[in-house]
Amino acid sequence: MFMYKRWMAPSLMVAALMMAAFGQAQAAESPGLGVPLSDSEVAAVDLVVMPDGRGLPAGSGDAHQGLDVYQRECRICHGDGGQGGPNDRLAGGIGSLATAQPVKTIGSYWPYATTVFDYVRRAMPYHLPGSLSTDEVYAVTAYLLAENGIIERDRVLDAETLPAVQMPNSGGFSWAWPED
Repeated sequence: MFMYKRWMAPSLMVAALMMAAFGQAQAAESPGLGVPLSDSEVAAVDLVVMPDGRGLPAGSGDAHQGLDVYQRECRICHGDGGQGGPNDRLAGGIGSLATAQPVKTIGSYWPYATTVFDYVRRAMPYHLPGSLSTDEVYAVTAYLLAENGIIERDRVLDAETLPAVQMPNSGGFSWAWPED
């Protein structure tokens, strides 16, 4: 063990010096990767949905339509009805957060329905994020909210109705930014 410590410090010092010298040489040159984006390319990914619904796009969907999307794109990871699979459980757990075994799901934990929409649109499905149409995202959001008993299956969600959905844990978080 003594021999290991004896050569370790000088070796780390040499490695650090080599990395610093290499980094300075690289900083002077650009790797030449990428191309500048056009305004329309930036707009395609510059999508922000606020809790109050600002930024929601046009489109609509209900839980009946969402079931088809869920079965095709989500069930393999999240299980039947969002009850869990290889990835997180999405439904159930309402009222469990203050218990010894809290179950964090869309229904029990998430404070805003608009956040569900925003997350699904940006990050799902896992193997191809951003591939769902706006109507599919509204529909699968409606399905997930209906599976949690938050909305009726026939309720159509769109940019006006989605922000009006009251989530069970809406009072469980505080807004960090002052109101406009």
